[in-house]
Amino acid sequence: MAGLIIIRDPRSRLWRAAKREIRRVGWLRFLDVVGYRVFARLRLARRDQAWKAAEIARLRQRYPADLADVPRLVVTSPNSNEAREFLERLRPDLAIARCKIILKQAIFGVPRVGTFVLHPGICPEYRNAHGCFWALTRRDFERVGMTLLRVDPGIDTGPIFFHGTCAFDEVEESHSVIQYRTVTENLDSIAGILTALSRGEQVPPVAVEGRASAVWGQPHLTAYLRWKWDARRRRDASRIPALS
Repeated sequence: MAGLIIIRDPRSRLWRAAKREIRRVGWLRFLDVVGYRVFARLRLARRDQAWKAAEIARLRQRYPADLADVPRLVVTSPNSNEAREFLERLRPDLAIARCKIILKQAIFGVPRVGTFVLHPGICPEYRNAHGCFWALTRRDFERVGMTLLRVDPGIDTGPIFFHGTCAFDEVEESHSVIQYRTVTENLDSIAGILTALSRGEQVPPVAVEGRASAVWGQPHLTAYLRWKWDARRRRDASRIPALS
């Protein structure tokens, strides 16, 4: 571990994101987005946070590491001059970007092997930040997963090296837990690929020619409730014994 860049979002970024979403979907759909955020905070956040805390504890036991002496920088934007200078001093082999901000080439191009993202969705069908949510609500279960890709100037359009999935319970688990699990349950595979790339080994990208490509927006409350209602209805129907 060469270093950590920690991003502290200013309040202005939330407002800019809201304005972009309003322009993209309109005011009516934006109210659906706000409705989901309120619902998630009131009904899902406590349970999701408890799962996250337990999962972090499990991962710390499985992958023990002392990060106390790892250099770190706190910024409001990973595209800042401070972040670029920090990366250039470290000269890392590769970087993993765990943020929702589109990186400039002056940033993602610094690491020798490249900058990689663990995208919460199967690309190219589910690009942008909430691919798992839309795959679940559309019942596209074969594409509920994560994508390991190398960053390029587009939005989740770089070469893909891995698609990870996991078994999940669509009734009991929120989409946030499911999308986290698609990463944490595939860490060994992800690490193997990144290690091979850093050693200069040939890792052929996943072929995606001819596949549909789409960018998805923020979660909608109506879509979430419809998905959960449909999932519970199917589960309950499967418990009813067949008549002879």
